[in-house]
Amino acid sequence: MVADDPEALADGNTHRVPITKMAEDAGGKIMANTVAAGACLALLHAPFELFETALAAQFEKAGEAVKAKNLVAVQKGYQAMKDIPFASAFEWQPSPAKGLLMNGARALALGALAANVRLGAFYPMSPATGIMQQLSEISDTYPLVVEQAEDEIAAVNMVIGASFAGVRALTATSGGGFCLMTEGLGLAGITETPLVIINSQRPGPATGLPTRTAQGDLLFVITAAQDEFPRFVFAPRTVGEAYETVIRAFDLADLYQVPVIILTDHYFNDMATVTGDEFQAPETVVRHLVFDADMDDPEKYRRYALTETGISPRALPCAGRALVMVSGNEHAEDGHISEEKTNRVNMVNKRQAKLTAMRGEMRSPEACHAGSQTILVSWGSAFGAVEEAVDQMRSSGHDIGCLSLCDLWPFPHQAFLDAAGKAETVITVEANATAQLGQIIRQQTGLSPNGAILKYDGRPLTAEDIIDGYYEFTGGANG
Repeated sequence: MVADDPEALADGNTHRVPITKMAEDAGGKIMANTVAAGACLALLHAPFELFETALAAQFEKAGEAVKAKNLVAVQKGYQAMKDIPFASAFEWQPSPAKGLLMNGARALALGALAANVRLGAFYPMSPATGIMQQLSEISDTYPLVVEQAEDEIAAVNMVIGASFAGVRALTATSGGGFCLMTEGLGLAGITETPLVIINSQRPGPATGLPTRTAQGDLLFVITAAQDEFPRFVFAPRTVGEAYETVIRAFDLADLYQVPVIILTDHYFNDMATVTGDEFQAPETVVRHLVFDADMDDPEKYRRYALTETGISPRALPCAGRALVMVSGNEHAEDGHISEEKTNRVNMVNKRQAKLTAMRGEMRSPEACHAGSQTILVSWGSAFGAVEEAVDQMRSSGHDIGCLSLCDLWPFPHQAFLDAAGKAETVITVEANATAQLGQIIRQQTGLSPNGAILKYDGRPLTAEDIIDGYYEFTGGANG
């Protein structure tokens, strides 16, 4: 099918559809996409009534005039192609709706909304822009401000400032923007200010492939910013899990007063799936804060009081008699700058002490056919392709299973060993060139994966990639 091409020949394989002219006849060039949609669905033998119903729902809020024009446009496109035979047409059977069609970007935005986010600050960077765009589109309906900052440095500092004041806030970026945010990440680390960042990965370095996908930032985000401080790192595997992960990220950032980094990627953000009832908002949002009424003497409040857990009482500035003092310099318990060596050791130990409880928050890898001779280990968006590959290879008689991780840091080392330790062969599957998860497994557990199936051409991992990689590793032949 060729649109608006007067030179196209009707040779049986090419059919000219004057899409722009049809759109103008229906009421305006802007409806060219509606004409094209009608033509494509006719070619696929979709019942016109089905599309008519969907279109009416789409333009319900636009007014009767707009809806009527679009219905004329879609009829024109549909009529142009309805009698053309097409071998790949579908048999359309009526069925009830199976759920919501949702992509990763929207699920992440809705998760932030459900977590009571009130500020989104960002600088546009593919593929994270879609997340903030989704938030922006609902900002007139909910008590939410979405601000396009002048750069990523401003964005992360706006989010830190809002969080310091008690507002749940979010920023989203890609690897290059995350680089600029690392000084802000360190500020959140030393001031113990909750911070949630979504890093939607794309191939790099530098601009790299800005509209492609990758998993190359794992080691970077785990160690980003100078010196040492605890943080959580998650990489949701499904659209439904993305929604839950963002809610969980805000809760954990509040509870432990640490940064939380959520790793997605271009493929994940655009990946659409039908969802069921995963999108349930929590009934209450628990805030881990203290106020004057919670203290014996608010005037003796110490923002960085030493505690066994490393978590100090967090009060909000200007919310009572308790004086909240913070500094990006090393500080004493009351927040004043201090270079005294014993204090320095105490503060580092205090922040690191949080890791004990943080490790307890980490969820075990999800296992499929646990106990198999060979285990494929993946993280984040590789999940679906790996499961599909395992199912295909098991149907061919291979004793193979898989583990997938969402919770990456602090690494759930014991849970991983319990799930994978008995396998004879462990192979990581990653969209990077250096098997970054494999390096973490080796460092954290002492278990060295036997190999890796890697893809770093900017395209998503597929089941075929994984099956071919497995046969290459084993020296066998696919098929």
